[in-house]
Amino acid sequence: MRIHFIGIAGAGMSAVALMMRDAGHVVSGSDEDAFPPISTYLETLGIPFARTFAAENVTKDVDLIVLGGSARLHAGDNAEVEEARRRGLRMVGFPHLLAEQTRGRECTIVAGSFGKSTCTALLSHILRQAGRDPGYMIGAIPSGGAPTGAWGAGDMIIEGDEYVVSQDDRRSKFMLYTPAHLLLTSLVHDHLNVFPTFERYEAPFRELLRMTPADGTVLLKDSPSLRAIAQEFAGTPVWYDDQPCDGWYSEDVVFGETSTFTLVAPDGRRIPLETVLLGVHNIENLVGVGAYLLERGLVSEDELRAGVASFQGIRRRLDRLTVASKIPVIEGFGSSYEKARSAIEAVQLHFPERRLIVVFEPHTFSWRNRDGLAWYDTVFEGVDRVIVIPPPETGAGSHAQLTHQDILDRIAAAGVTAWGATTPSEAESLLTDLAGDEVLLLLSSGPLLGLPATLPPLFDRLYG
Repeated sequence: MRIHFIGIAGAGMSAVALMMRDAGHVVSGSDEDAFPPISTYLETLGIPFARTFAAENVTKDVDLIVLGGSARLHAGDNAEVEEARRRGLRMVGFPHLLAEQTRGRECTIVAGSFGKSTCTALLSHILRQAGRDPGYMIGAIPSGGAPTGAWGAGDMIIEGDEYVVSQDDRRSKFMLYTPAHLLLTSLVHDHLNVFPTFERYEAPFRELLRMTPADGTVLLKDSPSLRAIAQEFAGTPVWYDDQPCDGWYSEDVVFGETSTFTLVAPDGRRIPLETVLLGVHNIENLVGVGAYLLERGLVSEDELRAGVASFQGIRRRLDRLTVASKIPVIEGFGSSYEKARSAIEAVQLHFPERRLIVVFEPHTFSWRNRDGLAWYDTVFEGVDRVIVIPPPETGAGSHAQLTHQDILDRIAAAGVTAWGATTPSEAESLLTDLAGDEVLLLLSSGPLLGLPATLPPLFDRLYG
């Protein structure tokens, strides 16, 4: 089958495109608003990728159109959508295609408000390192060169996103899949533009638990919000945490450039592990993945130990970008309060003597929606100063959009120094006269004015 992906530069879209090619289909794509790291990653895949939407991109041999979920892709002036409709081609979203293609596979869904990309990537990495052949879809790019998607022949591991399928289909993406097993990492209110209340946000997670068969393996992070919905699962869930609990947990954690800890099993077994990942939240992720794999008997303890030690994480999740600079530049992922706060706390934990500077872009609707304004009261606690990039205007008319000044004023009211920068040169000018005792965290889920590419060589030159 020949499949064309309109909006291929989305993380999920590109991963599913790779899976379909791996399964033997011919794929192509197009996107107008691609930015790194996905845009540069796509260039390495060898998938034909047009940088503009044009009717001729939908070639005569296309059998199926996969349409991304962004509103701009569904507009009436999208030439490729109009061409597909004119020819009567079938159009689906990538969750529909993934659901159709994986029906009949033994699927593990990895879901949660945060941690799901890391856990999906870690599961697939450990299984591959152990000589298994899993299929998988990761909504982020693994560090170290591993692909974001593969068809495989064994278990299928799918990152299950709670965000809606499309503008016309308001179901959470993971509602389309067929879970045999479930790893649920967290449940905190997010995506305020489509889930205005916590009750509406947790509803699809409740349904996901009900969808998972009673004889499936279900791992849940031990938290009040997940305890509150655990009864939706007809079987007996297994719990995990970074603190002692009635399931799997970590102890004897020592943080460093390489961190060590002990994974404690419910039967008292103690498994020493080491990791290069930063932060308490990643210890949680490692515990959950280790517990899941050992509960199902998919790997041995030695295979788990080797896989955890060799896993380099995923891109934009606390990557150190500088080489020579005495001021480290680290890129985190800040699409929600919890993700931003986890990244900040991880950097503070590993660099306790350094002053933390954050360059922040309020890219997602949650950060630029007025209902999320209170997030700015505490998210930057302990930060020396914040440089804020303006929120994007795409989709501004569809919700209660904050202005750049609204955000700066709220951060300042919380007692944190906040400066605005609207261009790369403005941001760079605020960072060229540092004392040398700082650490810089770049925090966004968007392009951040291209600063992840331009700041590291600047810092290596100025502070090396």
